[in-house]
Amino acid sequence: MPEVEFLVVGCGPAGGIAAREAARQGIETLVLERDPVVGPKRVCAAGLRPGFCEDFHVPRSVVHFDVPIIALHSASGRRYDFPVGPAHTTTREELDGTIADLARAEGAEIRTSALFRDLRDTERGVEVEYADGATGERRRIVAGRVFLANGSSARLDGTPFAYPRWNEGLITCYQYRVYPDSRAADAAYRTLEMHYYVSEQSGRNVIAWMFPKRDHLSIGLGIMGKVAGKELRAELDAFMPRVRARLFPAAAYTVREEGNLLYGGAPRPAIAAGNVMLGGTAAGLVDATTGEGIHEAAATGRFAAAAVAAVKRGRTPSAARHYSRATKGAFHGRLLHRHKLMTFLERRPARFDVLFDQLERTPKFAELLQHDRNDFTPAQWAYLYAQAARFSLRAARA
Repeated sequence: MPEVEFLVVGCGPAGGIAAREAARQGIETLVLERDPVVGPKRVCAAGLRPGFCEDFHVPRSVVHFDVPIIALHSASGRRYDFPVGPAHTTTREELDGTIADLARAEGAEIRTSALFRDLRDTERGVEVEYADGATGERRRIVAGRVFLANGSSARLDGTPFAYPRWNEGLITCYQYRVYPDSRAADAAYRTLEMHYYVSEQSGRNVIAWMFPKRDHLSIGLGIMGKVAGKELRAELDAFMPRVRARLFPAAAYTVREEGNLLYGGAPRPAIAAGNVMLGGTAAGLVDATTGEGIHEAAATGRFAAAAVAAVKRGRTPSAARHYSRATKGAFHGRLLHRHKLMTFLERRPARFDVLFDQLERTPKFAELLQHDRNDFTPAQWAYLYAQAARFSLRAARA
Protein backbone atom coordinates (compact mmCIF):
# COMPACT_ATOMS: atom_id res chain seq x y z
CA MET A 1 0.00 0.00 0.00
CA PRO A 2 1.45 3.43 -0.92
CA GLU A 3 2.35 5.91 1.81
CA VAL A 4 2.48 9.69 2.01
CA GLU A 5 3.62 12.07 4.74
CA PHE A 6 0.61 14.42 4.63
CA LEU A 7 -2.76 13.73 2.99
CA VAL A 8 -5.36 16.46 2.44
CA VAL A 9 -9.00 15.74 1.59
CA GLY A 10 -10.59 18.55 -0.42
CA CYS A 11 -8.96 21.30 -2.49
CA GLY A 12 -10.89 24.38 -1.44
CA PRO A 13 -9.18 27.29 0.34
CA ALA A 14 -8.43 25.16 3.43
CA GLY A 15 -7.03 22.16 1.58
CA GLY A 16 -5.22 24.19 -1.07
CA ILE A 17 -3.45 26.45 1.41
CA ALA A 18 -2.54 23.45 3.59
CA ALA A 19 -1.05 21.63 0.60
CA ARG A 20 0.91 24.63 -0.65
CA GLU A 21 2.39 25.56 2.71
CA ALA A 22 3.21 21.98 3.70
CA ALA A 23 4.86 21.21 0.36
CA ARG A 24 6.84 24.46 0.58
CA GLN A 25 8.33 23.15 3.84
CA GLY A 26 9.48 19.91 2.23
CA ILE A 27 6.59 17.75 3.39
CA GLU A 28 5.42 15.10 0.90
CA THR A 29 1.81 16.13 0.28
CA LEU A 30 -1.11 14.55 -1.58
CA VAL A 31 -4.55 16.13 -2.06
CA LEU A 32 -7.69 14.14 -2.89
CA GLU A 33 -10.28 16.28 -4.70
CA ARG A 34 -13.65 14.74 -5.55
CA ASP A 35 -14.40 16.92 -8.60
CA PRO A 36 -12.69 16.36 -11.96
CA VAL A 37 -11.55 20.02 -11.94
CA VAL A 38 -10.70 22.05 -8.85
CA GLY A 39 -13.20 24.79 -8.05
CA PRO A 40 -16.52 24.23 -9.86
CA LYS A 41 -19.80 23.40 -8.14
CA ARG A 42 -19.00 25.67 -5.20
CA VAL A 43 -22.18 27.59 -4.36
CA CYS A 44 -20.59 30.58 -2.69
CA ALA A 45 -20.87 34.36 -2.87
CA ALA A 46 -17.03 34.28 -2.73
CA GLY A 47 -16.42 37.49 -0.85
CA LEU A 48 -12.90 37.93 0.55
CA ARG A 49 -11.84 39.94 3.56
CA PRO A 50 -9.72 43.04 2.99
CA GLY A 51 -6.10 41.97 2.66
CA PHE A 52 -6.88 38.30 1.94
CA CYS A 53 -4.56 38.07 -1.06
CA GLU A 54 -1.68 39.62 0.83
CA ASP A 55 -2.26 37.51 3.95
CA PHE A 56 -2.28 34.23 2.03
CA HIS A 57 0.02 35.19 -0.86
CA VAL A 58 -2.63 34.76 -3.55
CA PRO A 59 -2.31 36.79 -6.79
CA ARG A 60 -4.53 39.85 -6.95
CA SER A 61 -5.63 38.67 -10.39
CA VAL A 62 -8.34 36.55 -8.73
CA VAL A 63 -10.09 39.70 -7.46
CA HIS A 64 -13.00 40.96 -9.56
CA PHE A 65 -13.98 44.07 -7.58
CA ASP A 66 -12.70 45.93 -4.53
CA VAL A 67 -16.03 46.70 -2.93
CA PRO A 68 -16.01 49.51 -0.33
CA ILE A 69 -19.55 49.23 1.07
CA ILE A 70 -21.69 46.51 2.58
CA ALA A 71 -25.45 47.15 2.55
CA LEU A 72 -27.54 45.27 5.11
CA HIS A 73 -31.26 45.03 4.35
CA SER A 74 -33.62 44.09 7.17
CA ALA A 75 -37.08 42.54 7.14
CA SER A 76 -38.58 46.01 7.72
CA GLY A 77 -37.31 47.10 4.30
CA ARG A 78 -34.67 49.47 5.69
CA ARG A 79 -31.12 49.56 4.33
CA TYR A 80 -28.01 50.22 6.40
CA ASP A 81 -24.61 50.97 4.84
CA PHE A 82 -21.14 50.89 6.31
CA PRO A 83 -17.58 50.60 4.93
CA VAL A 84 -15.79 47.24 4.74
CA GLY A 85 -12.20 47.95 3.91
CA PRO A 86 -12.66 47.38 0.90
CA ALA A 87 -13.60 43.74 0.60
CA HIS A 88 -13.01 41.75 -2.59
CA THR A 89 -15.13 39.54 -4.80
CA THR A 90 -14.05 36.56 -6.86
CA THR A 91 -15.41 33.15 -7.87
CA ARG A 92 -14.56 29.89 -6.20
CA GLU A 93 -13.34 28.31 -9.43
CA GLU A 94 -10.76 31.08 -9.82
CA LEU A 95 -9.78 31.20 -6.15
CA ASP A 96 -9.58 27.44 -5.59
CA GLY A 97 -7.98 26.79 -8.97
CA THR A 98 -5.32 29.46 -8.41
CA ILE A 99 -4.46 28.15 -4.94
CA ALA A 100 -4.27 24.60 -6.36
CA ASP A 101 -1.82 25.77 -9.03
CA LEU A 102 0.30 27.38 -6.33
CA ALA A 103 0.27 24.13 -4.36
CA ARG A 104 1.37 22.13 -7.41
CA ALA A 105 4.16 24.62 -8.05
CA GLU A 106 5.49 23.89 -4.55
CA GLY A 107 5.47 20.14 -5.24
CA ALA A 108 2.10 18.98 -3.88
CA GLU A 109 0.26 16.31 -5.86
CA ILE A 110 -3.46 16.86 -6.49
CA ARG A 111 -5.55 13.90 -7.60
CA THR A 112 -8.92 14.91 -9.00
CA SER A 113 -11.98 12.65 -9.32
CA ALA A 114 -10.84 11.12 -6.03
CA LEU A 115 -13.82 10.76 -3.68
CA PHE A 116 -12.90 10.28 -0.01
CA ARG A 117 -14.73 7.36 1.59
CA ASP A 118 -13.26 6.41 4.96
CA LEU A 119 -10.23 6.40 7.21
CA ARG A 120 -8.94 4.34 10.12
CA ASP A 121 -5.90 4.24 12.35
CA THR A 122 -3.34 1.48 11.75
CA GLU A 123 0.13 0.72 13.07
CA ARG A 124 1.61 2.28 9.92
CA GLY A 125 -0.47 5.46 10.09
CA VAL A 126 -3.91 6.62 8.97
CA GLU A 127 -5.30 4.40 6.24
CA VAL A 128 -7.50 6.40 3.86
CA GLU A 129 -9.89 4.83 1.38
CA TYR A 130 -11.12 6.71 -1.67
CA ALA A 131 -12.93 6.03 -4.93
CA ASP A 132 -11.04 6.67 -8.16
CA GLY A 133 -13.60 8.35 -10.41
CA ALA A 134 -11.60 7.58 -13.56
CA THR A 135 -11.47 3.81 -13.04
CA GLY A 136 -14.30 3.20 -10.56
CA GLU A 137 -11.88 1.36 -8.27
CA ARG A 138 -11.51 1.72 -4.53
CA ARG A 139 -7.98 2.68 -3.52
CA ARG A 140 -6.17 2.95 -0.19
CA ILE A 141 -3.21 4.96 0.97
CA VAL A 142 -1.48 5.34 4.35
CA ALA A 143 -0.70 8.83 5.59
CA GLY A 144 1.34 10.09 8.52
CA ARG A 145 -1.09 13.00 9.05
CA VAL A 146 -4.50 13.74 7.50
CA PHE A 147 -6.28 17.07 7.08
CA LEU A 148 -9.99 16.80 6.29
CA ALA A 149 -11.13 19.91 4.43
CA ASN A 150 -14.09 18.47 2.52
CA GLY A 151 -16.69 21.05 3.50
CA SER A 152 -20.21 20.59 4.82
CA SER A 153 -20.44 17.21 3.09
CA ALA A 154 -17.96 15.70 5.57
CA ARG A 155 -19.52 12.57 7.08
CA LEU A 156 -18.02 12.14 10.53
CA ASP A 157 -20.60 10.19 12.55
CA GLY A 158 -18.95 7.44 14.52
CA THR A 159 -15.63 9.31 14.70
CA PRO A 160 -14.12 11.45 17.49
CA PHE A 161 -15.38 14.47 15.54
CA ALA A 162 -19.08 13.53 15.60
CA TYR A 163 -21.28 16.49 16.54
CA PRO A 164 -24.94 15.65 17.29
CA ARG A 165 -26.09 19.17 16.35
CA TRP A 166 -24.32 19.25 12.99
CA ASN A 167 -27.48 18.71 10.93
CA GLU A 168 -29.19 21.59 12.75
CA GLY A 169 -26.58 23.93 11.28
CA LEU A 170 -26.90 22.85 7.66
CA ILE A 171 -28.21 25.50 5.27
CA THR A 172 -29.70 24.76 1.86
CA CYS A 173 -28.49 27.37 -0.62
CA TYR A 174 -29.56 28.31 -4.11
CA GLN A 175 -27.83 30.85 -6.31
CA TYR A 176 -28.28 32.43 -9.72
CA ARG A 177 -25.32 33.68 -11.66
CA VAL A 178 -27.05 36.48 -13.51
CA TYR A 179 -25.44 37.63 -16.78
CA PRO A 180 -27.08 40.94 -17.86
CA ASP A 181 -26.87 41.84 -21.56
CA SER A 182 -25.70 45.33 -20.55
CA ARG A 183 -23.82 46.74 -17.58
CA ALA A 184 -25.79 46.93 -14.35
CA ALA A 185 -26.11 50.18 -12.39
CA ASP A 186 -22.80 51.46 -11.00
CA ALA A 187 -24.04 50.82 -7.46
CA ALA A 188 -24.00 47.07 -8.15
CA TYR A 189 -20.20 47.10 -8.41
CA ARG A 190 -19.60 49.21 -5.29
CA THR A 191 -21.74 47.24 -2.84
CA LEU A 192 -22.03 43.84 -1.20
CA GLU A 193 -25.68 43.28 -0.35
CA MET A 194 -26.96 41.06 2.47
CA HIS A 195 -30.69 40.67 3.03
CA TYR A 196 -32.24 39.24 6.21
CA TYR A 197 -35.97 38.59 6.10
CA VAL A 198 -38.75 36.11 6.81
CA SER A 199 -40.17 34.27 3.81
CA GLU A 200 -43.76 35.16 2.96
CA GLN A 201 -44.12 31.71 1.41
CA SER A 202 -42.81 29.47 4.18
CA GLY A 203 -42.33 31.67 7.25
CA ARG A 204 -38.67 30.62 7.41
CA ASN A 205 -35.77 32.97 8.08
CA VAL A 206 -33.84 33.74 4.89
CA ILE A 207 -30.38 35.18 4.26
CA ALA A 208 -29.98 36.45 0.69
CA TRP A 209 -27.13 38.20 -1.09
CA MET A 210 -25.96 40.07 -4.18
CA PHE A 211 -22.22 40.14 -4.89
CA PRO A 212 -20.79 41.65 -8.11
CA LYS A 213 -18.45 39.58 -10.27
CA ARG A 214 -16.44 40.36 -13.39
CA ASP A 215 -19.08 39.19 -15.89
CA HIS A 216 -22.12 38.46 -13.72
CA LEU A 217 -23.92 39.14 -10.45
CA SER A 218 -24.17 36.39 -7.84
CA ILE A 219 -27.70 36.51 -6.43
CA GLY A 220 -28.65 33.77 -4.02
CA LEU A 221 -30.11 32.80 -0.68
CA GLY A 222 -29.85 30.25 2.09
CA ILE A 223 -32.48 28.73 4.38
CA MET A 224 -31.66 26.75 7.51
CA GLY A 225 -32.36 23.04 7.15
CA LYS A 226 -32.77 20.78 4.15
CA VAL A 227 -35.20 22.45 1.75
CA ALA A 228 -36.54 21.07 -1.52
CA GLY A 229 -35.10 22.57 -4.68
CA LYS A 230 -38.54 23.61 -5.91
CA GLU A 231 -39.16 25.65 -2.76
CA LEU A 232 -35.73 27.26 -2.95
CA ARG A 233 -36.17 28.24 -6.59
CA ALA A 234 -39.56 29.76 -5.82
CA GLU A 235 -38.05 31.75 -2.94
CA LEU A 236 -35.19 33.02 -5.08
CA ASP A 237 -37.57 33.94 -7.89
CA ALA A 238 -39.59 35.96 -5.37
CA PHE A 239 -36.45 37.70 -4.13
CA MET A 240 -34.93 38.50 -7.55
CA PRO A 241 -37.24 41.48 -8.38
CA ARG A 242 -35.94 43.35 -5.31
CA VAL A 243 -32.47 43.36 -6.81
CA ARG A 244 -33.37 43.68 -10.47
CA ALA A 245 -35.59 46.73 -9.96
CA ARG A 246 -32.62 48.65 -8.56
CA LEU A 247 -29.64 47.29 -10.46
CA PHE A 248 -30.63 46.07 -13.94
CA PRO A 249 -34.32 46.96 -14.49
CA ALA A 250 -34.28 47.15 -18.28
CA ALA A 251 -31.58 44.62 -19.14
CA ALA A 252 -32.26 41.18 -20.52
CA TYR A 253 -30.21 38.50 -18.83
CA THR A 254 -29.35 34.82 -18.74
CA VAL A 255 -29.00 32.70 -15.63
CA ARG A 256 -26.86 29.82 -14.45
CA GLU A 257 -28.36 27.97 -11.47
CA GLU A 258 -26.39 26.44 -8.58
CA GLY A 259 -27.47 24.66 -5.40
CA ASN A 260 -25.74 23.03 -2.47
CA LEU A 261 -25.67 22.47 1.29
CA LEU A 262 -23.55 24.87 3.34
CA TYR A 263 -23.13 25.28 7.11
CA GLY A 264 -24.17 28.02 9.49
CA GLY A 265 -24.20 26.49 12.96
CA ALA A 266 -21.74 26.43 15.83
CA PRO A 267 -18.20 25.07 15.31
CA ARG A 268 -17.54 21.40 15.98
CA PRO A 269 -16.26 20.99 19.56
CA ALA A 270 -13.61 18.46 18.45
CA ILE A 271 -11.48 19.38 15.44
CA ALA A 272 -8.38 17.19 15.91
CA ALA A 273 -7.67 13.72 17.26
CA GLY A 274 -4.77 11.34 16.83
CA ASN A 275 -3.23 12.10 13.46
CA VAL A 276 -6.34 13.68 11.89
CA MET A 277 -7.30 17.37 11.76
CA LEU A 278 -10.47 19.07 10.49
CA GLY A 279 -10.46 22.44 8.75
CA GLY A 280 -12.70 25.04 7.17
CA THR A 281 -16.39 24.25 6.88
CA ALA A 282 -15.79 20.60 7.82
CA ALA A 283 -14.84 21.96 11.26
CA GLY A 284 -17.91 24.23 11.27
CA LEU A 285 -15.78 27.38 11.07
CA VAL A 286 -18.31 29.68 9.41
CA ASP A 287 -19.65 33.03 10.61
CA ALA A 288 -23.36 32.33 11.10
CA THR A 289 -24.29 36.01 10.68
CA THR A 290 -22.82 36.40 7.20
CA GLY A 291 -21.93 32.93 5.90
CA GLU A 292 -18.26 34.02 5.65
CA GLY A 293 -15.83 31.13 5.91
CA ILE A 294 -13.09 31.54 3.29
CA HIS A 295 -10.71 33.43 5.58
CA GLU A 296 -11.19 30.91 8.37
CA ALA A 297 -10.73 28.00 5.96
CA ALA A 298 -7.48 29.34 4.54
CA ALA A 299 -6.16 30.04 8.04
CA THR A 300 -6.89 26.48 9.18
CA GLY A 301 -4.96 25.19 6.17
CA ARG A 302 -2.00 27.29 7.31
CA PHE A 303 -2.36 26.02 10.89
CA ALA A 304 -2.51 22.38 9.70
CA ALA A 305 0.64 22.73 7.59
CA ALA A 306 2.44 24.42 10.49
CA ALA A 307 1.39 21.62 12.86
CA VAL A 308 2.71 18.89 10.55
CA ALA A 309 5.96 20.81 10.05
CA ALA A 310 6.33 21.26 13.82
CA VAL A 311 6.14 17.48 14.33
CA LYS A 312 8.58 16.84 11.49
CA ARG A 313 11.12 19.20 13.04
CA GLY A 314 10.66 17.82 16.56
CA ARG A 315 9.09 20.98 18.00
CA THR A 316 5.94 19.19 19.20
CA PRO A 317 4.94 15.54 19.63
CA SER A 318 1.33 16.08 18.52
CA ALA A 319 0.13 17.81 15.36
CA ALA A 320 -3.44 17.47 16.60
CA ARG A 321 -2.84 19.42 19.82
CA HIS A 322 -0.75 22.03 18.04
CA TYR A 323 -3.43 22.52 15.39
CA SER A 324 -6.41 22.48 17.78
CA ARG A 325 -4.84 25.08 20.07
CA ALA A 326 -4.06 27.47 17.19
CA THR A 327 -7.45 27.09 15.48
CA LYS A 328 -9.64 27.30 18.56
CA GLY A 329 -7.66 30.25 19.87
CA ALA A 330 -8.17 32.13 16.62
CA PHE A 331 -11.79 31.38 15.82
CA HIS A 332 -13.95 29.37 18.20
CA GLY A 333 -14.80 32.19 20.61
CA ARG A 334 -15.88 34.60 17.89
CA LEU A 335 -17.80 32.04 15.84
CA LEU A 336 -19.64 30.64 18.87
CA HIS A 337 -20.66 34.18 19.74
CA ARG A 338 -21.81 34.89 16.16
CA HIS A 339 -23.94 31.72 16.18
CA LYS A 340 -25.61 32.77 19.45
CA LEU A 341 -26.14 36.27 18.06
CA MET A 342 -27.77 34.97 14.88
CA THR A 343 -30.08 32.71 16.87
CA PHE A 344 -31.03 35.68 19.07
CA LEU A 345 -31.74 37.90 16.05
CA GLU A 346 -33.83 35.35 14.17
CA ARG A 347 -36.12 34.76 17.14
CA ARG A 348 -37.33 38.34 16.74
CA PRO A 349 -36.41 39.81 13.32
CA ALA A 350 -36.99 43.39 14.53
CA ARG A 351 -33.69 42.97 16.38
CA PHE A 352 -31.85 43.08 13.05
CA ASP A 353 -32.84 46.74 12.72
CA VAL A 354 -31.49 47.45 16.20
CA LEU A 355 -28.11 45.90 15.40
CA PHE A 356 -27.79 47.34 11.90
CA ASP A 357 -28.71 50.84 13.11
CA GLN A 358 -26.02 50.61 15.77
CA LEU A 359 -23.43 49.43 13.25
CA GLU A 360 -24.27 52.28 10.89
CA ARG A 361 -24.16 54.91 13.62
CA THR A 362 -20.93 53.66 15.20
CA PRO A 363 -18.42 52.85 12.41
CA LYS A 364 -15.73 51.91 14.95
CA PHE A 365 -17.98 49.14 16.29
CA ALA A 366 -18.66 47.87 12.78
CA GLU A 367 -14.96 47.96 11.91
CA LEU A 368 -13.89 46.01 15.02
CA LEU A 369 -16.44 43.29 14.37
CA GLN A 370 -14.62 42.48 11.14
CA HIS A 371 -11.52 41.36 13.07
CA ASP A 372 -10.71 38.19 14.99
CA ARG A 373 -10.88 38.22 18.77
CA ASN A 374 -7.14 37.82 19.31
CA ASP A 375 -6.50 41.08 17.41
CA PHE A 376 -8.08 43.30 20.10
CA THR A 377 -6.34 45.47 22.68
CA PRO A 378 -7.78 45.75 26.23
CA ALA A 379 -9.21 49.17 25.34
CA GLN A 380 -10.93 47.71 22.28
CA TRP A 381 -12.36 44.88 24.37
CA ALA A 382 -13.80 47.43 26.80
CA TYR A 383 -15.35 49.35 23.92
CA LEU A 384 -16.86 46.17 22.44
CA TYR A 385 -18.38 45.13 25.75
CA ALA A 386 -19.93 48.56 26.14
CA GLN A 387 -21.41 48.37 22.64
CA ALA A 388 -22.69 44.83 23.30
CA ALA A 389 -24.40 45.99 26.49
CA ARG A 390 -25.99 48.87 24.61
CA PHE A 391 -27.27 46.51 21.93
CA SER A 392 -28.67 44.09 24.52
CA LEU A 393 -30.65 46.81 26.23
CA ARG A 394 -32.07 48.15 22.98
CA ALA A 395 -32.81 44.67 21.58
CA ALA A 396 -34.73 43.71 24.70
CA ARG A 397 -37.23 46.47 23.87
CA ALA A 398 -37.50 45.58 20.16
